[in-house]
Amino acid sequence: MAAEQGRTQDAQGAKGPATRSAAVEPFVRGSAWPSGAGVSYPRANPDMVDMSRLPMDTWGSASLPVGVRLEFTGSATAIDISYRTLTDNLGLRGAGGGKFFSLWIGNRLIEEAPAALGEGKVRLHIGKGADAKTRRIVYLPEAMKPEVLSLTAVDGDIAPAASQPRWIAYGDSITEGWIASGPAGGWPAIAGRLFELDVVNMGYAGASRGEIVSAEHIAATKADVISLAHGTNCWVRIPHSAEQMRANLRAFLDIVRQGHPDTPIVVASPVTRPDAEAKANRLGATLADLRGAIEAVTTERIAAGDKRLSLIRGLPLLRGDQLPDTIHPGDEGHQIMAQAIGKAVRESLGR
Repeated sequence: MAAEQGRTQDAQGAKGPATRSAAVEPFVRGSAWPSGAGVSYPRANPDMVDMSRLPMDTWGSASLPVGVRLEFTGSATAIDISYRTLTDNLGLRGAGGGKFFSLWIGNRLIEEAPAALGEGKVRLHIGKGADAKTRRIVYLPEAMKPEVLSLTAVDGDIAPAASQPRWIAYGDSITEGWIASGPAGGWPAIAGRLFELDVVNMGYAGASRGEIVSAEHIAATKADVISLAHGTNCWVRIPHSAEQMRANLRAFLDIVRQGHPDTPIVVASPVTRPDAEAKANRLGATLADLRGAIEAVTTERIAAGDKRLSLIRGLPLLRGDQLPDTIHPGDEGHQIMAQAIGKAVRESLGR
């Protein structure tokens, strides 16, 4: 399938990246916004006015196509992917941010192929005899800021996979996937495969402090279910008091509910962080205090009648030894979070 490349303009008339291929677009999942502001697969609204209201760290993370993937079915024994990448600097996340295109069926890695800087092509083999109706998922080398230019079936055909319920997963670096060994190993990606959900990853590393602009983005975006999992960056990066945390979460939920009055929302309070549990920030709040504020607001809302709201208490989910860098879960921790939070997300849909 050949890609037609052109130029696009965002709402303010500034030139954006090459227009995403119309032929590839039906296969793209996890992308809620069009290209713009120089980003092929933005994870926040790229409108120039709207983007300027976001903190720099949020937009920096949102410019990476975390969770964006290709999903297809068909009889092809392989697929060829032509692509363009913008950087080989993988940043603080390192190799876990992705240097490969990887093909998955369910929770099984079928094949991966390395990506190069600039334009290139990879072939991913599916193998003969696979059920043509089985969903195949291709994860991108997201840290390299890729754009898929064309997708071609080899020895057979491919078709876009059927749509699934859209799940917006808002959170911080843990939701973004730090420090899983690859993009497919972050807990939202795992949960999406396990529970058959189209996850839109709004996890922003170093950010996600319940900004009102992000709440507005969620409120304005189609969603069948929403999850919120933030709080650790409110401890020291931008210190919050417990009172501030409560007020911010109330406002965040108010705005999301304006756009999604009946959509299920699952709130997950922060998992353990040993250095922060009992140490007060400059406003006197420990992470335990902030976690308590999140849980208190959520339970208050549920008691007040929001029956489509539910809570996952994060502290019991992981042990300190499941955080290789003492902050983020490794592959084992992401698997545990995927099972716990993903199950709650699925059950909130009545599935």
